Amino acid sequence: MTSDLRERVQWEPLLTPGKTVLCAVSGGLDSMCLLDLLVFWQEKYQAKVVAAHFNHQLRGEDADRDESFVRDYCRKRSIPFVAGRENVWAYAAREGRSIEEAGRALRYAFLKRESERLGGVRICTAHHADDNAETMLLNLVRGAGSRGLTGIPRRQGNVCRPLLDFTRMELEDYAYAHEIPHVEDATNKDPNAASRNMVRLLVMPLLRELNPRAAENMCRAAAILTRENAFLEDLAAGYLKHAEREPEGLRISRQVLAEAPPGMAERVALRLLETVCGHRRDLGSVDAEAVLALARSKEAKWELHLGHRLLVRGEGEEVAVVLLSPPPKPVLAVLEGNAWFGEWRVRLSKEQPKDGVSYPIRLPERAALTVTPWRRADRMMMPDSRGERSLKRLFNDAGVRPWRRDTTPVFRIGDAPAAAPGVGVDKAFAPEENTDCVYITFYNEAPDSSEKK
Repeated sequence: MTSDLRERVQWEPLLTPGKTVLCAVSGGLDSMCLLDLLVFWQEKYQAKVVAAHFNHQLRGEDADRDESFVRDYCRKRSIPFVAGRENVWAYAAREGRSIEEAGRALRYAFLKRESERLGGVRICTAHHADDNAETMLLNLVRGAGSRGLTGIPRRQGNVCRPLLDFTRMELEDYAYAHEIPHVEDATNKDPNAASRNMVRLLVMPLLRELNPRAAENMCRAAAILTRENAFLEDLAAGYLKHAEREPEGLRISRQVLAEAPPGMAERVALRLLETVCGHRRDLGSVDAEAVLALARSKEAKWELHLGHRLLVRGEGEEVAVVLLSPPPKPVLAVLEGNAWFGEWRVRLSKEQPKDGVSYPIRLPERAALTVTPWRRADRMMMPDSRGERSLKRLFNDAGVRPWRRDTTPVFRIGDAPAAAPGVGVDKAFAPEENTDCVYITFYNEAPDSSEKK
């Protein structure tokens, strides 16, 4: 019997009586149950619940219907309500992310903004045991280690998940017992709509045939792995006591990394990288193994450039991990003027200069001219090619190393990437023969402060 869920949820470790809580509400069954449970908690502990709905603008009228449903539900019950919306498709295309990644990033950014507006209150999401099991499976097929198999954390910064101990079936029983309305997202029934859908609709039913309590048992395994992982992480942190902090990062003896037990060395390397860049997102065993292989090598000097602006250097008997400078901010470009982009000077001129990397280019009238970092979604068509290619690939072909991409200037006409050093000019802006043009020139040099004025 699950209608007593109100008494079974463990609120105390996650929420503080008398405080405000922001509840993420999509309108689906899971989040509507969470909202109902939080309202019960609110009345019992004299707290305040604010419902937050994010419209991903992915499903047209259905997405607007969901927002209206949650808004009306909250209005009838005097529950404070806030809403946000963004075009997830456009964001995904611009940032080169999947729809799932883009939606999650924008959704949590909205929740974080609303939390801060309310004074930094806790955020509650409706993740449950089945979600946790699905996450474990997805991480497993991606090759995650024990850290990835810990599943969804019960609390992560300001975000807490009170329903992780309960299955979807228990929530369905609770919704039925308390007559809690909800709306259905039709895409949730399409196994091809998202990788998580495929796991939920095709894989989990098969696992339940093997064991009806598959989700609960997987969550129990995740809890065990969480405790073991925390213990091993504490041991790994102990190795960093041998590291010396520098303004740009950390320095540690190669011997410390080389002599750490194999099962611990990878954790130490990851902890080292995480400490310098401030997070472990997208850092994994491949990065750790590369650092360890070089640390154990006989080469006295080497460099390894990883994502997130991380640079790892071998310097004699030590390994240094430093954080490179962030990408320069976009700047405006004008004819016969200099645009400074980090250590690059970009100049538009009517006469072709004798130095620098220079290309003829056609400027449309009244177009915005800027110099910016590259974007994952950038694509260009070169005059001698048959189709578009990603700027990332064009950079690779031009010999621009991955760690140099963020600081290499991209000249834009409007929002389109029009030219970049080593790459050339996009076909759409390449001047035809015997037509007027100007010259875009890239100079790789440290800016002189007096000249910039």
